[in-house]
Amino acid sequence: MSQIFGKRFEKWVVLAACIILQSILGGIYAWSSFVQPLTETFGLSRGQCGAIFGLTIAVFTIAMIPAGKFLNRYGASKTALTGSLFFAVGHILASYGNGNFVSLLFGYGLVVGTGIGFGYVCPLTTCMKWFPENRGLVTGIAVAGFGGGAIILSSVAEYLLYVQNYTVLELFRFIGAMFGSTAVIASLFIKDPPIHKSPVERSDNADLFPHLLSRTFVLTFLAMFAGTFSGLLIIGNLKPMMLDFGLGEMHATLAISLFAIGNILGRVIWGQIYDKFGAKNTILLSQILLFTALLLLNAGGSTSLLLTTMLIGAGFGSCFVVYASTIVDRFGVKLFASLYPLCFLGYGLAAIIGPTSGGWLADNTGSFSSSINLSLVIILLSVTMVFLLFESPDDESQAETDLSNDIAQ
Repeated sequence: MSQIFGKRFEKWVVLAACIILQSILGGIYAWSSFVQPLTETFGLSRGQCGAIFGLTIAVFTIAMIPAGKFLNRYGASKTALTGSLFFAVGHILASYGNGNFVSLLFGYGLVVGTGIGFGYVCPLTTCMKWFPENRGLVTGIAVAGFGGGAIILSSVAEYLLYVQNYTVLELFRFIGAMFGSTAVIASLFIKDPPIHKSPVERSDNADLFPHLLSRTFVLTFLAMFAGTFSGLLIIGNLKPMMLDFGLGEMHATLAISLFAIGNILGRVIWGQIYDKFGAKNTILLSQILLFTALLLLNAGGSTSLLLTTMLIGAGFGSCFVVYASTIVDRFGVKLFASLYPLCFLGYGLAAIIGPTSGGWLADNTGSFSSSINLSLVIILLSVTMVFLLFESPDDESQAETDLSNDIAQ
């Protein structure tokens, strides 16, 4: 009885540690809190700030691929610990770069990005092993923790920068020391169940190529790019964007938290919408929400800006539920582990282009309206392609049958 009680208690400790780690890593979405002090104190342009944020997200997505192999070989605790150490060291390196753009690209973009990638992969897989009967629920909780990290870090950053008069580099040092050490401690409690045989099916990578060229995968990749492009462009520049729209310092910081709340709710709610309406309709609905919210944002008006920010966060959050579910539904569980990381690279590509282009356009036009218009065009193109070209499940099934017949012949 004591062993059963101990295991039941232990899995909740593991879940709590996973949520703590995800929340710390998810602080990356509070990046725009750093943009104003970086531009005012060290003369960085908004485009350069967007490039640092974009590189961090891009490296994060790419690092997930070797992190998965590292996880399988060395286990969850060592992988999470590796990610936490990279996260801490990256922030500290960035804090000693005197605000130099290249040093921030290296310390924050490459090192912190790698840490996030290694840390992000652990809670998802570990929680599913501890809660096999509630995999979807605990995965949603863990991912929501990542989305909520911006609320914590933006609040801490606001207090330290404007109440305690920290410089932004001192803030980086604080994050590396305090948040990094907390992540390290949390990683020590993240481990697999005592007896666990992985049910994951392995697929032959030689069979992936035809699926990568399928219409469904290509459209899913492009839709992932479009949805995350607009979300990352906004969150990477959110605070200076809100200041430009006329909000005060406090409300501009509040916008980051509201985006995070929308992001959290979106990751939970869109899964239920997907179950009811299926892949094509859910993709269209989520992107129409993003398109509408961006139109409202471009229209301005301080009374609606905060609500609009939350709606954009909800549309952005859908990207981390809808496209994973689409890959599983259309290609099966067996191919998911190989195909989804490649689809997730659409998020990394959006990270490189979105925040950087948003900041660059703002630098050269004096307004974020052109950046928002660019997002609107990309989403409109995505909606059009999905509406016209995305196959129904029956069509997809027939296409897979035809493909199998061709291979057999």
